[in-house]
Amino acid sequence: MEVKRDILWRVYLCFLGIVALSLVVLGKVFYIQRVQGAYWKGLSDSLHQKFVELDAERGTIYSEDSSMLSTSIPYFNIYIDFGADGLREKNGRRFTENLDSLSGCLAALFDDQSAAAYKKILLKGYRTVDRYYELQSNVSFEKYQKLRNFPLVRQGRNKSGFIAEVVNKRLNPFGLLANRTIGLARANAQNVGLERTYDTLLRGESGRRLVRYIAGGTYIPVEGYEIEAENGKDIVTTIDVNIQDIVENALLKELIDNEAEHGTCIVMEVATGRIKAIANLGLQPDGTYWEDLNYAIRATEPGSTFKLATLLSLLEDKKISLSNTVNLEGGTWKISNRTVYDAEKHGKYVVPVKEAFELSSNVGMAKLAVAHYSTNPNQFIDHLRKLHLDRPTGIDLVGESTPVIITPKSRTWSATALPWMAFGYEVLVSPLQTLTLYNAVANNGRMMKPYLVSSVQESGITVKENQPTAIVEKICSDETLRQLKECLIGVCQDPEGTGTKVFKDAFYKVAGKTGTALVANRSRGYADHIYQSTFVGYFPAAAPKYTCIVVIKNKPFAKKFYGAAVAAPVFREVADHLMSTSADQEFAATPPLTKDSLRYCYAGRTRDIKLVEQTMGLTYTDSAGSTDYGRLYASTRGSQPVLNREPVSRQMMPDVKGMGLKDALYLLEGMDLRVAVKGSGKVRTQSIEPGSPLQKRETIFIQLD
Repeated sequence: MEVKRDILWRVYLCFLGIVALSLVVLGKVFYIQRVQGAYWKGLSDSLHQKFVELDAERGTIYSEDSSMLSTSIPYFNIYIDFGADGLREKNGRRFTENLDSLSGCLAALFDDQSAAAYKKILLKGYRTVDRYYELQSNVSFEKYQKLRNFPLVRQGRNKSGFIAEVVNKRLNPFGLLANRTIGLARANAQNVGLERTYDTLLRGESGRRLVRYIAGGTYIPVEGYEIEAENGKDIVTTIDVNIQDIVENALLKELIDNEAEHGTCIVMEVATGRIKAIANLGLQPDGTYWEDLNYAIRATEPGSTFKLATLLSLLEDKKISLSNTVNLEGGTWKISNRTVYDAEKHGKYVVPVKEAFELSSNVGMAKLAVAHYSTNPNQFIDHLRKLHLDRPTGIDLVGESTPVIITPKSRTWSATALPWMAFGYEVLVSPLQTLTLYNAVANNGRMMKPYLVSSVQESGITVKENQPTAIVEKICSDETLRQLKECLIGVCQDPEGTGTKVFKDAFYKVAGKTGTALVANRSRGYADHIYQSTFVGYFPAAAPKYTCIVVIKNKPFAKKFYGAAVAAPVFREVADHLMSTSADQEFAATPPLTKDSLRYCYAGRTRDIKLVEQTMGLTYTDSAGSTDYGRLYASTRGSQPVLNREPVSRQMMPDVKGMGLKDALYLLEGMDLRVAVKGSGKVRTQSIEPGSPLQKRETIFIQLD
């Protein structure tokens, strides 16, 4: 009996323990659900939901005339949530009713599968309840607009299950045009050019979106939980698309013709420092040229274009005058076991300093520098510092090289450093720095900071505007400037000038300097005879509007390598186009003719004039006969007009006054002349007088009225 009681007591105790434990469990469940429910539900959501960043729409880069140079184009990834409530309600009646028509529309829009194939795909996704099925990727905006109006899709996201994810892609609409300077925003890669410099403004502020985890490691957006991104600001550049196109084509043509390694060409507005065009083309492995590196801001040995800084120093310190003489030693001069050679053989000895500069004599500049600065080279170097040749220009482009101007304290300084610096060796400066110096001379001594961005805009409203900035108010005295300009004009006009041959027939005046520098080929040194050809200058010389530099690195052992033969023709082509867009000042100043109905003159093809007269039933005196060109004018003897012959010779400039544009172009271009046109109507004046000796590829400006 005692044993039975003892066993029952133990059973009751266990039972009571189980009841107590059950009560504790139930209490804990109640506590978790009612008291800690929100906490644990939030924790559960945090394991299945998360916020992802939404990229802001990147700002657009515009040219000066508001053409888009770089912009973001929206593309769409299309997904379908086959588990959407509206799609599955009433046993999927909405899906079934629209299936056939939707399949046909999708097949017609994307043209990649048949309607039957699309129907099969949609049915499979519906049966498996695929929550995030990718239907198409990289759909253009135009196709997306059509898709939105398709059966089922137009009923909205909740009823159709269609989800559109926007992906912005960066596009340069003009392709090659200033590609390296503009840059390209790329995912998982370092940006370059303006895209990199102004990245913080262009990219805007990212937004956030709540997404929910589903099977397969995929997240889908949670509607209503989204923080909109703040779009990036737009920037307006100083680049003129038309000038840029001219520069790119002129440079590309010369690079192809000479099979050069790479080249750059920059056009700057004299008064402001605004960069109107900047081209950088390099040879690619497949033999084509592309904007691969920004050669305009990479420091190299400038060669003879640096002689302007040497001449400025000598004139400003009043060490010399242009009429002083220097012995060129026939183009060869030995100093400290090294020999200075002039690039082009001339055989001259004692000549004025001006002529030595026009000849681009290395010997002349080296001897002048040694004669006047050897005891105090820092005096010469101080001038280079005042000209800011020892520091970057500060242009708004990341990656500008730091120039190298050695001094007597430099490790590489030697007895020959000064004479070699005088003609552009032993120093490293970028083409942009050289251009900035020449621009200062053109701008009457005021050195402008080059810049590429004129303003920053937000929703079309200007929020920041960049103004022209002077780096140095006056680089030298007015007298020194006058002499420098005289020398630069002489290079392009005087008989001894290295650029005279290129510009002798130009209808405007150019001031500039040629440069030919022998450059090293890595470990091979100078054995491959690689030359860098340069021309830098401004135009028109009397009232400078643009400064331009062309630098081309030639292939090894190139047959043509002098600056006047390789770089100057590119400069000339660019200048011709720019000058042709505006009349020469003297030409434009021609007073307008007073219109008088009693005095008239019509010129053109003889048979066309006769046809008009006959059709209108007019009588006239025919003195033209069967000649190709004639001129109809009022006779001073009576009211009857006279048709006279218009002689045309391929050796003489024809008279095109009174002709229509069609006849004038046909005649002039048939004589291998370049024609620049302004106005409309008949030709009123022409820049080259009739009867002048004809020169091929000469440019003639005609004014129509």
